[in-house]
Order: sequence, then structure tokens, then C-alpha cells
Amino acid sequence: MKAGDVNSAATRGAWSEDRARAAVAPHAAVPGGLLPALHALQAEFGFVPKPAIALLAHEFNLSRAEVFGVASFYHDFRLDGPAGRHVLKLCRAEACQAVGAERIAAAAQAALKLGWSETSSDGAWTLEPAYCLGLCASGPSAMLNGEPVGRLDETKLAELIEQAGP
Repeated sequence: MKAGDVNSAATRGAWSEDRARAAVAPHAAVPGGLLPALHALQAEFGFVPKPAIALLAHEFNLSRAEVFGVASFYHDFRLDGPAGRHVLKLCRAEACQAVGAERIAAAAQAALKLGWSETSSDGAWTLEPAYCLGLCASGPSAMLNGEPVGRLDETKLAELIEQAGP
């Protein structure tokens, strides 16, 4: 499965306890299996649905608060709903800010007509802040559909958005 397939129409959908149990089962008996189980749920549904928190708590013999604490700590786990078909993460860390990240962020927000952590109404785009993508020497940097992009400028950003399509 490619990174972009996580949010395909086939993997999105309403809550299904059977699908969730099937996604969690391979990880439930493994020490440290909670994070892989969260990833499996997100791959299955495009996000971690609320009913999955209770299921995970039961399967891992944890409290719901403990499971929610883990899921909400890592901001790559989406708890509010699936991301858009295209996810653009822009680095907001100091190294990228020093080389023009604010300018790129403003251009991205204007082009996509989105604020931070918003998904377009047609489900095409999600714009997320990232606090270091590990590309500090190549800033301003971004990640589009899981692929890192360095040395962004407004022209390159516009080309990326155009090439990704609707």
C-alpha cells in the first residue's frame, strides 16, 4: 500500500467493529502493540474513530484515557475524521521559519483556501502544520502525501498543488 492509498475512497468509511477488530487483532497480543494497532486503524478508516478507543482499551487492558492519551499525543493520528485525498504538511519549525516558511504558509493557505488542520469541503486537501520534518538544511520544507519536499518557494508550491490535482 502506498502512502497516498491510506486516504483512498476504498479505505474510508463508517465505523465497522468487524473491520476494526480485524485491523487490531494482529497487534493485540504483541507487547507495545498499541501504536501499530492505531496505525492499522488509521489505515483502515483514514482516521481513528472514537469507538475504536474503547475497543483498543479492552484489547490492550488499558483505560480509555490511556488509549486516548497515546492517540492524541502523536499528531499523525487523526481523531476527528479522515484527511483529504492530498495532505500537505508544511514545516513550521525555526529552521524553516528562518528561510521563509511563513511566506510559503501564507501562499498555501491562500491557494488551498484552508487554515491549519482544515480539510476542504470536497475532501480534496488537508493542510497541516508540522513541527520539523527533519529537512532543516533544505527549508522551507513540506511533505505532500507522505513525500518530502525541500527548498520550497511559491512557484514550486503552486506546481506541487497543480500536479497533485483535485
